[in-house]
This record gives sequence, C-alpha cells and structure tokens, in this order.
Amino acid sequence: MNEQQHSKTDSVYSPSGVGGIKRIAIFGSTGSIGTQALDVIAANPDKFSAEVLTAHHNDELLIQQALQFNPNMVVIGDEKKYAAVKQALATTTIKVFAGEKALEEVAAMDCYDLMLAGIVGYAGLKPTLKAIENGKAIALANKETLVVAGDIVMKKAVEHRVPVIPVDSEHSAIFQCLVGETRNRIEKVILTASGGPFLGRKPNYLVNVKREHALQHPNWSMGAKITIDSATLMNKGLEMIEAKWLFNLKPEQIQVVVHPQSIIHSMVQFEDGSIKAQMGLPDMKLPIQYAMAFPKRIPNSFPRYDFKKVSTLNFEEPDLRTFRNLALAIEALNKGGNLPCVMNAANEIAVYAFLRNRINFLDMTDLIEKVMQKVPFIEKPTLEEYFESDGEARNFAADIIKL
Repeated sequence: MNEQQHSKTDSVYSPSGVGGIKRIAIFGSTGSIGTQALDVIAANPDKFSAEVLTAHHNDELLIQQALQFNPNMVVIGDEKKYAAVKQALATTTIKVFAGEKALEEVAAMDCYDLMLAGIVGYAGLKPTLKAIENGKAIALANKETLVVAGDIVMKKAVEHRVPVIPVDSEHSAIFQCLVGETRNRIEKVILTASGGPFLGRKPNYLVNVKREHALQHPNWSMGAKITIDSATLMNKGLEMIEAKWLFNLKPEQIQVVVHPQSIIHSMVQFEDGSIKAQMGLPDMKLPIQYAMAFPKRIPNSFPRYDFKKVSTLNFEEPDLRTFRNLALAIEALNKGGNLPCVMNAANEIAVYAFLRNRINFLDMTDLIEKVMQKVPFIEKPTLEEYFESDGEARNFAADIIKL
C-alpha cells in the first residue's frame, strides 16, 4: 500500500447525524450482508441509524425492514413492485423510490455518512461510483465493483478523499493488519480460503455435483451467489483482484492458501519477514461492524474463539487443476485490462445458470473460459468500455447456454 492510500484509509470520517450517530445507507439490505448489517445497527442504536435501505426484488423483506428501522428512504429496484412498497409504507414518512436509476440518484444524496455497498455482482458498481463522487465513505462488501473497474474506482476514491473500508472477511483482515503500518512495505498478502464444500474432491466427483450440494458451505452463511463462487474457488480469485486494487499490490504479492478451519482470515507479510494475522470465529458481523465503526472498535456479544479448545490449524496449496476457476482468475489478474471484467460477467451468468439447473458444476468453468477467449482484450479500458465489455461478455455467455 502506498502512502496516498494509507492516508485515505486511515482518515477519520465524522458522522454528521443527530447526536453523533453515523447514518448508514445499506445498498442491498435484504441480502446476507445487509440483514447482518441491520443486526449490528439494531444492537447499537446509539451509534448507527439506517438512513437508506435498498433491495432489488424482495419487497416483502424491504417493507419489514423499513417498518422496523424507519429509514429516510427506500429503493426497490424492480419497478413493478413500487406500488406495493409505496402502499405498505403510506402511513410513514419514508420516501419510496424505484428502478435502477433511482439507486444511483439516492447514492448521490447527502442524507447519509457511510454506504454499505452490499449489492451482489456488477449491479453494485454504478451506485458505489456515485457515492464516491459525492464524497461518501464506502464499506465495500461488493468485490465485483473492484474486479470490474478497480483502477477507476480507486482513482476516484483518492481524488475525492473517500475511505474505502473492506467488509469481506479476508480484506478486512488485511486492512486490520495494516493499521499502524503506514510506512512499512508489504512483501505479500496471504488470502486464506476455506476450500469450500468440495475440498479435496477431484473432477470425477464434481461432474455430478448438484445445486443443493454446492450451497452447503462448511463454515460461512452467505448468499447463494457467493456460496457457489466459494465452491468453485472463483470467490478467492475475485478476492485476489480486489486485493490488488484495495492495497495497491502487484499480482506476485498476492498468495492464496487453503485454511479449512477459517480461523485465520488472512495475513500480511512485511519486508522484514514478519507476518501479521487477523483471527476469529467465522462470523461476517465482525468485519461488518468493524467497517461501520472504523476507526473505533466497539464491544459486542459475538462468540469468541477459545484457545482452550484449540484444534489444529491446517494450511495447503489450492488445487488449481481441479478448481480451474481460480486459475482463470489468476490469468485475469496477471493480464489485467478488461479481462477481469469479462471474467466476472461470464461467471455471473454461469452461476445464474447453475443455480437454475441449466448447466452442470464443471460447465461453469468451461463457459467462463470460452467467454474470456472470445471477447476482445482492451489493455486500458475507459469506464464506458468496461460497461461494453460486461454487456458483450454476458450476451456471449447467454448465447452459449441458450438463456
């Protein structure tokens, strides 16, 4: 991490809400990250308020959340559900908006202090960019934002002096290890991977994997998309690309090790050989709370790791021959340009198709590889070219599997 980025992420942003309460805009409030963020807010009403809540299509849960937390405004992405949300909240003072454009418009407003960017996938990019341009601090749970256009996003964050605080457990761990290390050079970061539900399995087993098997993660409770990405190890590849942009690293400074227990969430090795690790039980509420409360740590009642009951902590190299999604992601990381954007788009279509039983588990990798080879490479894309590459990759992937 260079000094410019250190000064950005170490900066203190002050809440401007009533009574020093930090006003949180949760983009993706009905997803796994969003619901857990609301649990943190509910447990700390003297520190946080939910100012904005957004959902794509889960209007029923959005309505429940709005009635409980009384935000300033809500946005439902699916415009067909606007009337239902508007009617359900008619007796409140909550403002109701609908549509993808409304997400960007609300992100650009001054009614909140911190955006929790929890929208899954590429859809989170535009609202996050709007928030950054408006000088809002970002708690980033959407890794695809940096995978798709990390160079542009982080450049804008520096220009607008906006702190980008990672929420992913691995990047939160790295971030925590770097606090106080402003002038010390990183030799490498070590991202830990649980290995997912199919650790140690070979292709002859994976060829028969079904949706319900892949959704059974051994350690973490996550949404469907990220759970499938974890099962294919694509999630770890996306995290490598995200780490490059978050911490200003070269590809060779990013290593992945499989750590099945998920107790060490990631590590940083400095140029003197010292390694810092952040540890804890696998619970996403902890990195969510850390990002929301930064630069302070606040107490909680989350379960603690008990060294009296310590078990062996194992580490091993990932199997790139079996889990080729990680190998494809490393290729995209090394080549750069629009290739990570293309890979991400193809992966989102592949996961969508697998969750609907349209393709098999191993077909996802074949589909991603074909799309990466087909879409023209652009070494230094503009934002518009990223959008075009994303659309082209999605269309080509959909054509292959006849979506």
